[in-house]
Amino acid sequence: MKLVPSSSTVKNALSAHAAVGLLAGALLYLVCLSGTVLVFYQEWQRAEQSEAPEMARISPEAVERGVAAVIASERGKPATTHLYVHMPVAKLPRTTVTTDTQAVHLDAEGRIARPEENGWSEFLYALHYTLHLPGLFGMTLVGVLGMLMLALSLSGVLAHPKIFRDAFRLRARHNSGVGLSDWHNRLSVWTLPFGVAIALSGAVIGLGSVTAYVVADRYYGGDVAAVYATVFGKEGKPDPAKAPLADVAASLRYMQAHYPDIAVTYAILHDPGTAGQHVQIVGDHPRRLIFGEYYAFDAKGRFEGTAGLADGALGQQAAASNYKLHFGNFGGLPVKIAYALFGLALTVVCATGVYIWLGKRRRRGVHEPRLRAAWDGVVWGAPAALLVTLVARFAVGNAAPFAAIFWSGLAAAVVFAVGRVSLGRGKRAVPALS
Repeated sequence: MKLVPSSSTVKNALSAHAAVGLLAGALLYLVCLSGTVLVFYQEWQRAEQSEAPEMARISPEAVERGVAAVIASERGKPATTHLYVHMPVAKLPRTTVTTDTQAVHLDAEGRIARPEENGWSEFLYALHYTLHLPGLFGMTLVGVLGMLMLALSLSGVLAHPKIFRDAFRLRARHNSGVGLSDWHNRLSVWTLPFGVAIALSGAVIGLGSVTAYVVADRYYGGDVAAVYATVFGKEGKPDPAKAPLADVAASLRYMQAHYPDIAVTYAILHDPGTAGQHVQIVGDHPRRLIFGEYYAFDAKGRFEGTAGLADGALGQQAAASNYKLHFGNFGGLPVKIAYALFGLALTVVCATGVYIWLGKRRRRGVHEPRLRAAWDGVVWGAPAALLVTLVARFAVGNAAPFAAIFWSGLAAAVVFAVGRVSLGRGKRAVPALS
């Protein structure tokens, strides 16, 4: 007996298939939108907590006093394994100490000034980095979306052989989808180098963790730390025996004396207060894409060497260059503005690409008004929900449930748009591609 699915079953299956494609498009749109806003990550942090103390520099002795004060404030709590001191830099002239349980700003004398309160910036960072999904899964999904963006960019060029010749040709017809297609294609061409760089670096960053797990399982007996050590250097052997705090000030003084042209961005104290503790200084190299070099010191502040991110193997240098390339953290404000404009263009390309796809399906006789309405809800609902979270930050405070506000707001926008169509009152947000 030959089973033939009914026409309604086939139609439902096709709609479900299209819905999955729409979901992928929505996630890619959210990554592009959040990344565009995230370009100004440091500026958002300063705006969120404008009263935090700022300084052009802080002395090594003040940093050491601040580290000691933060460690003392955590007595009775589980011992922190890593303590990070964000040093004041031009983009974010603040000194902030972060442990496993807290983050506080220091004043110029090394006194604890106030808790760090940049919940909205961190919400935005998590949205772009993991889509608020569990760490490894979220990063992997975003990495896959980066590969999808790369494939779409390259296949779009191959599918339109005249795309470069017509790079500045626009047929703006208000009552058809031709103008929409032209803008999609033109923006894709104008942003192609940027799009490829962003997609490739994002895919490498997102898929880096799962790649490390696979390589560790295959070649390092499951030791993920050993995989990362080949790129970022090894950590010292832990020794939990109690010991006086490491001499962070000595490490910073060494950097000032021997590397005066290197801007210190972080001082990292591993396993503070134990016999196995050691210090890493992260130094930003001028006119380099690497996020920095790791300078290793023992607990007494004696220099032990570098990880090789600045002058090691080409693979190390390439891996260390992904972050600045992806987030635009080089070249100052002009580069950030350019990244924001190109990011906005990529976001528009994502939005219009799905409209074009839905229009092509309609021309083939597959009319799906609910899917089109759902996409309207995503395109307009996501930036609106993002704006609501920002308003909540300054109206409610740092403890506002930003993720809940964003995702519930976005869901409400999609439900509202689909509901209007279902009730027969929906209107198309963009012209049909006919």
